[in-house]
Amino acid sequence: MKLRAIPLYYGLEFALSMPAFVVTAVYFVRVVHMSPLQLVLIGTVMEATVFVFEIPTGAFADTYGRRLSLVVSFIVQGLAVVLVGAAASFWVIAVAWAIWGFGYTFQSGAYEAWITDEVGVERVGSVFLRGTRICYAGELIGLIGSVGLALWSLRAAVIAGGLITLGCGVATALLMPETGFVRRAAGHRQHEHRQTGLRALAGTALDGARHVRGRSLLILLLAAAFFTGMSSEAFDRLKEAHFIRDIGLPRVGSLDPVIWFGLFGACALVVGLVASTVLIRRAERVATRVTRLLLPITAVLAVAEVVFALSGSIALGLGALVVARLMRSLSGPLYLTWLNQGIADSSVRATVISMSGQADAIGQTAGGPVLGVVGSAYGIRVALLAGSAVLVPALGLYARAAGRYGVD
Repeated sequence: MKLRAIPLYYGLEFALSMPAFVVTAVYFVRVVHMSPLQLVLIGTVMEATVFVFEIPTGAFADTYGRRLSLVVSFIVQGLAVVLVGAAASFWVIAVAWAIWGFGYTFQSGAYEAWITDEVGVERVGSVFLRGTRICYAGELIGLIGSVGLALWSLRAAVIAGGLITLGCGVATALLMPETGFVRRAAGHRQHEHRQTGLRALAGTALDGARHVRGRSLLILLLAAAFFTGMSSEAFDRLKEAHFIRDIGLPRVGSLDPVIWFGLFGACALVVGLVASTVLIRRAERVATRVTRLLLPITAVLAVAEVVFALSGSIALGLGALVVARLMRSLSGPLYLTWLNQGIADSSVRATVISMSGQADAIGQTAGGPVLGVVGSAYGIRVALLAGSAVLVPALGLYARAAGRYGVD
């Protein structure tokens, strides 16, 4: 039995957002006792793996099918997270996180290409945005469950997230339709039957690269992904440590830090769910003119990250965190909508989207160690400020793209 594409996509968005990575972050700090540099290096190892495998696995999805790619992805990611929860060693976790990154590359590009081809480029922007709202609901329910489980065992909470992802792999194998998948252009097929394995993948990857090279809009968007990726690394890896070591957690009885982070996360998710409902309705009305929203959203994100870095109180820090998370959750689907509009050949869609993921991974891999060293030498606040400053070039690239390709 196969489900219709949109209900299954929303179901996957809900389930995949349930694992609470804030619990994993607390696990890294409290159980594994990672330093700021180690926290960032964990992300760098993962992103380096993404950099190496992003395009080959995108070509795999365009060559052999998006459903197969997603099944592999969810199973590998789930097993990697289970390994993270089973280990308390930095080096074992670093290897597991690299495996997770490898698994993620089979999802990156394939997931977005699958739903785009199933519903059409004209409609997918609205689907992406509604999926974001469903993610908030999934995150909220997952957070409540994860925090409750983490009070008994942080390890068990991490492992449970891996099991959920494994379940998504099984559901994908059994339920996912793939009616919109188009292999490489007809002109390639006569020659392609003589190609197998790596040659077929290389041919698809080269077609994707040629597609990007001939379209300056795609080049501008991929360059912006590099800088947004570099900026996100410090915020993603250091925000919990910033609360623990710089801002300080409230002193109410002997509440465990994981409870506080659960409450912070729940607050951010509730506010985000309400605010995103209003903003998404606005965004859906201008989904074909994403430049009108992507620029201001990225600018607000940069300001929110600066305020978060400089905040010395729980209220200000939490407010900035809520705004930053909301802006990032909205910028993602708008960016994907714009990127999809620039892809003229569906047969290389997953490969091109994977190139965007690779640009993001390069940015995180290049910026992660530097920001980690800055955090260890000068403090987490300075590293967070440096990460927010990297968004400035991305704003410039979006402005240039909007000026040349925006729709009034």
